[in-house]
Amino acid sequence: MQYIISGKNIDVTEGLKSAIYEKIGKLERYFTPDTEVHVTLSVEKERQKIEITIPMKGNIVRAEQVCNDMYVSIDLVEEIIERQLRKYKNKLVDKKQAAASLSKSFVEEEIEDEEEIKIIRSKRFAMKPMDPEEACIQMDLLGHNFYVFRNALTEEVNVVYKRKGNTFGLIEPEF
Repeated sequence: MQYIISGKNIDVTEGLKSAIYEKIGKLERYFTPDTEVHVTLSVEKERQKIEITIPMKGNIVRAEQVCNDMYVSIDLVEEIIERQLRKYKNKLVDKKQAAASLSKSFVEEEIEDEEEIKIIRSKRFAMKPMDPEEACIQMDLLGHNFYVFRNALTEEVNVVYKRKGNTFGLIEPEF
């Protein structure tokens, strides 16, 4: 794997780099040698955060972990990515094409009993046109983390969602 390590508000020391190579290096058996691993370390106040992004053909594997200790964050994020990869492997439709960034031995490895995704409830509802601000108010009134609505200006289906720090995000589809 090819590592691209960067830091925000933190000097990336040799100790941190070696911890990343050691822990994230455990994932090498899942990927081809030319797979890029983007690692971003950041510090905000007392929060030590690591973000790992691994672009793969048609998909992105991404995980982040926040802790008081950067080395603990590195340990925990590796487990998250490994769990994501096992789930992703079980869901591959066309193993040869979709798994271009995964190692052949990992793809051919026997599949363990993983959690199967089961949809246990579905909803249908009318979407009245509204602006994003009104959708945020509706989301708050319902006590949800996201809200699907029809944008009154574009007539497209949009999603507003809650972010950390009591801020909101808007997802607009691009066709």
